[in-house]
Amino acid sequence: MEVAQACRVAAARGLVDGILGHISARIDQEHLLIRCRSESDKGVAFTRPDDVRLIRFDGTPGRAGELDGYRVPNELPIHVETLLARPECRAVAHLHPAAVVAADLAGITIEPVYGAFDIPGAWLARRGVPVYQRAVLIRTAELGKEMVAAMGDKPVVICRGHGITSAAATVPQAVLQAISLDQLASMSLRIRSAGGTLRPIEESDWADLPDLGPAFTADAAWRHEVARLEQP
Repeated sequence: MEVAQACRVAAARGLVDGILGHISARIDQEHLLIRCRSESDKGVAFTRPDDVRLIRFDGTPGRAGELDGYRVPNELPIHVETLLARPECRAVAHLHPAAVVAADLAGITIEPVYGAFDIPGAWLARRGVPVYQRAVLIRTAELGKEMVAAMGDKPVVICRGHGITSAAATVPQAVLQAISLDQLASMSLRIRSAGGTLRPIEESDWADLPDLGPAFTADAAWRHEVARLEQP
């Protein structure tokens, strides 16, 4: 249910379009839940709980009949290699936010251009947002390892001409990081289009931008995202 809900939130926020993009959650060292596709798939925005299937890290069904009528995403290695390399992470979101892709292709480096507008986003940018330079379909373990190497110890990585990967301890946090990155990219594009210059906030301001942590900010933000889905 959590992964399916997160897929719908990501779509509602414009982080994915159509059938592209997927989110996973680690179950143990051999299994994960991941959004899969079927012949009745209507797109990420319409993800059903049944679209999330239990599979092994090698792509085989996690139990008998689990993939009947379903197929694993081509880019499963994004999830598997990230989870293998980042034992502290339980969730991976691979999404296609257009603003992030456009900003990167325009040569814009994600910087902490604002502060209290979005404190988690500001800290995300301050810590650095790496870029995986290849615009390929990451469908092999080798390519997955390349992406993970580019990601390093950061929570998100931009895949040039492709999308992003966000890894976190929880499924909501993985999606919230993606939302913050999308907001940063969108604001950067707006500043540039208005003829402005992208300048990081003053160093002296960081002391008054406390990192409140996921126990407060993520929980409240996720309640809001879920409530948005429930609006008619």
